[in-house]
Amino acid sequence: MKHVIILLILLGFIGCKQGIHQSIPVQPDIASMLQPIPQQAILKDSLYYIWGASPIKGDDNKYHLFYSRWKKELGFMAWVTHSEIAHAVSDSLLGPYTFSDIALPARGNSFWDGTTTHNPTIHKFDNNYYLYYTGNCGDGINIKNSLNWSHRNSQRIGVAVSSSPYGPWKRFDRPLVDVSPDSTAFDALATNNPSIAEMPDGKYLMVYKAVAKKNPLPFGGPVVHMTAISDSPIGPFLKNPKPIFTKEESDFPAEDPFVWYQNGSYYAIVKDMKGDFTGKGRSLALFTSENSTDWELAKHFFVSDLCLHWESGETDTVAYLERPQLFLDKGIPKALFLAVSPSENYDNTYNVHIPLK
Repeated sequence: MKHVIILLILLGFIGCKQGIHQSIPVQPDIASMLQPIPQQAILKDSLYYIWGASPIKGDDNKYHLFYSRWKKELGFMAWVTHSEIAHAVSDSLLGPYTFSDIALPARGNSFWDGTTTHNPTIHKFDNNYYLYYTGNCGDGINIKNSLNWSHRNSQRIGVAVSSSPYGPWKRFDRPLVDVSPDSTAFDALATNNPSIAEMPDGKYLMVYKAVAKKNPLPFGGPVVHMTAISDSPIGPFLKNPKPIFTKEESDFPAEDPFVWYQNGSYYAIVKDMKGDFTGKGRSLALFTSENSTDWELAKHFFVSDLCLHWESGETDTVAYLERPQLFLDKGIPKALFLAVSPSENYDNTYNVHIPLK
């Protein structure tokens, strides 16, 4: 009898240990989930540069893609002066997508986002759709082979709201996240590239790119990322002044975060500008956080290099893979959407939609 009791105790201890082990969140390995890309899983246009597409499934059971576009005749650098957010629709998550309408067109110099809307990310919370974006307004001058800094440095974060992915979209007279009035703050010069996740307590986490005034203008910098939290998807957002995704001795290590919550942890895919995090040069990296404010490299931190693997068996090595956006099904990543430039000079950009297993 004594031996039976000891055995039962040991089995209970082992079961307890197993229960503890099973409760530890299993971190996603996005790199191992990437599947060959169907030939139709791209969005491109012969007349427009295409950049940064964000997907969502609508109440009509169709898939809706919100993306940046601007005329090729203006040159790639016109993204900062002439970008608009367009909307395309498909019966399939991976496409092909057909242009539907301009969701957020230019609306005039009297508005903070009057000339340019860029880098959208789309969400549905309760019964409304929320289209987060970077907006700016400047002198409207397109400097074909260079950046118009008056536009870049007026970048702010906005949100538009609609009950339908077809609109109409309600925009606001003030930015959702403006620059900080403190000239020494990390976001004193510009705020842009928002990413949003609903938190388990019903609040909303924003991760965004911030530009400081600590380095010489017009570029400024350093360029970092910050977090902010709100009780509502339309703000106000309370900023945390601590920068994230930083690297010692680098003034611009990362950009283009996409943040989500899964299995008890927060995750963010970011563009690793030079390989500071993955050690693989220009690439995509995965970060994680338990509390939304303190971030570290995930266990499976490498997401992708610059190679695209097609169902045909062909492989393309491109110059840039940027603007990662996930399609999530009940919080589980099902497809990775990326902006692509085949060449260093950003000719013939398009968006690619990679299925995940």
